[in-house]
Amino acid sequence: MLDLGLTAFLACFLVMGFKRPFLWVLCYLYVDIVSPQVISWGILSSVPVSLITFAAAFGGWLLLDDKRDSRFTFRQALLAMLLAYCAMTTLTADYPAEALEKWAWVWKALVFAIFLPLTLRTRLRIEAVALVMVLAASALIIDGGIKTVMGGGGYGTLRIFVDNNSGLFEGSILSCVAISIIPVIIWLARHGTIFPSDWRVWTFACALIFACALIPVGTQARTGLMCLGVLCALSLRTAKHRVLIAGGMAFALFAAVPFLPQSFLARMSTIENHQSDQSASTRLGVWKWTWGYAREHPLGGGFEVYLSSEVEYDTVARESDGSNVVVERQKVVEKGRAFHSSYFEMLGEQGFPGLFLWLLIQGLGILQMEMIRRRWKGRTGPDEAWVAPLANALQLAHVVYMIGSLFVGIAFQPFILMLVGLQCGFWSYLRRVGHPAKAGQGESRRKVPRRMQPA
Repeated sequence: MLDLGLTAFLACFLVMGFKRPFLWVLCYLYVDIVSPQVISWGILSSVPVSLITFAAAFGGWLLLDDKRDSRFTFRQALLAMLLAYCAMTTLTADYPAEALEKWAWVWKALVFAIFLPLTLRTRLRIEAVALVMVLAASALIIDGGIKTVMGGGGYGTLRIFVDNNSGLFEGSILSCVAISIIPVIIWLARHGTIFPSDWRVWTFACALIFACALIPVGTQARTGLMCLGVLCALSLRTAKHRVLIAGGMAFALFAAVPFLPQSFLARMSTIENHQSDQSASTRLGVWKWTWGYAREHPLGGGFEVYLSSEVEYDTVARESDGSNVVVERQKVVEKGRAFHSSYFEMLGEQGFPGLFLWLLIQGLGILQMEMIRRRWKGRTGPDEAWVAPLANALQLAHVVYMIGSLFVGIAFQPFILMLVGLQCGFWSYLRRVGHPAKAGQGESRRKVPRRMQPA
């Protein structure tokens, strides 16, 4: 039944696209996030679903969609430059066969991020992309949240639909994404027009936020816990009642501790005492190796260059027996360990030029969202009140991703590149419809954005 349901839903999505070609763009978002072809064991598993929806999204826009309001932004140009640079490093990669396997999905994620802003010419389309991204990710998050509540969590053992450890099905990546979309969920509940704000919307939003917070517990991913802490701290910046909200967060934290699994608390304790944890020690060793490799190969070694890594380190364990403390050191040698950091992933694979381009793309996104938030934060009109909160939500989501990517290799994660594309489209839309007047200028000189247009 699950297989038939997934197939029927996807078929309906594709058929409706013949009337509204933009739905094919949303369909690709759904397919790339949920991966129904991976969950399915029947029809979809034998059909190139991703390729079909990818071609439909591009073909529909190229042949059937209105392109008069499409704009190409500077960040899209940077993405195109990064795409070209990755292609060059793939041709000269240290491991050509392995590099081509990663290139097979990286190029598609980058191309779609470049393409997506061209389709976002109305507020409705911007909201629809944000909504589909959240709902598609929620399919995995809700499944993980329910299993966590039922006691099915554990590091590397939380099974999301299928036994798969790639993409959003991997615990640390899903934890980072789950926490990052919380601000977008709140924005959709407050300012959404597809599902207007009411008690039903807020009930689902609160339940989904709770499920998002459960994912770091269920996966026991330290990355998710750090992302949640950063989000809580940054959300106070724009809160009206900071002291009250901060107190509520502290109370929720202390109230939740007794209900947390002991295995989760034990794993989180390794954040402070990383030398006793082999996983953390491996990361530090690989990062040190990557820095040395980049100094010798400043242009990078291409995708999957970590396969040539060899790290040696000591793990330290302390055991106390009364007044006696015993320190045990164990030498560990590992080869071919992954970067476990987007920053070192870019440095090792794409060298200093690739890392610079990637950081510039991310930094400009955070800066642009801050510029929009400040320009529009005083607007209260029906066509303006949604802008600043969305900019703040996208900025918070991006910052959380940047924190999470410190410890997870997700530099080219398609979901994050979709977020970048959404930011580019949002920025382009506001530049086209006009900026609010500066303080002190009269109403007659103020440019008012167009009302919502049909998709």
